[in-house]
Amino acid sequence: MTILLDTHALIWWFQNDSRLSKRASAVVKNPSNKILISAAVGWELAIKVNLGKIRPASLVQSLEEALAKEAFEELRVSVAQAVRAGLLPLHHRDPFDRLLAAQAQSLAVPILSADTMLDAYGVRRVW
Repeated sequence: MTILLDTHALIWWFQNDSRLSKRASAVVKNPSNKILISAAVGWELAIKVNLGKIRPASLVQSLEEALAKEAFEELRVSVAQAVRAGLLPLHHRDPFDRLLAAQAQSLAVPILSADTMLDAYGVRRVW
């Protein structure tokens, strides 16, 4: 299965945080799954580190290496996906989450997230 990780899921994975559900953890651990990390996640993480909301800052500084080590795949943001995200209803106020929803829609892949607000966009959410 190919699956897109939400920002909090990636953070919790790297921090071995118990808030990552057992099912979500099993999905990420499964070597037959292709794990996608959106460029939007990197942007959101950098903003949160810059605001002091996430520590350590090394999480962002070594993000590319950490993703490669986990064999996660980087997902670029296309213009079509950005436009789609901009046109989505504002069920979710977070523009990063709307972009992730648009990417999940356009690629027809589920999103691994605890955020139930994403359900309003008709994406399949795994948690």
